[in-house]
Amino acid sequence: MSAREPDKAAAIARKAARKEAAQRGTGRGVWFGFGMFGLVGWAVAVPTLIGVALGAWLDRAVGGEFSWTLALLLGGVALGCVNAWFWVTKESRDDD
Repeated sequence: MSAREPDKAAAIARKAARKEAAQRGTGRGVWFGFGMFGLVGWAVAVPTLIGVALGAWLDRAVGGEFSWTLALLLGGVALGCVNAWFWVTKESRDDD
């Protein structure tokens, strides 16, 4: 018996248990999906709004030709997407 066989057996057992739970209907329901959808939305929206607010303040305080609002808007969206990706991968890992 090789060292990889117990890993394969454990993976097969997890998949079989997940399949049985899905057939019994004990898995996550529609409300979990809506909650996850909301979490992803807030995970992107909050950093974006913070970036816009900070950028608008910097534009008023510093001025100049560079648009801090636009730069921090894009930074907030990028940070929010990374944040949402983190939560989605965390939840998908919990399914395994």
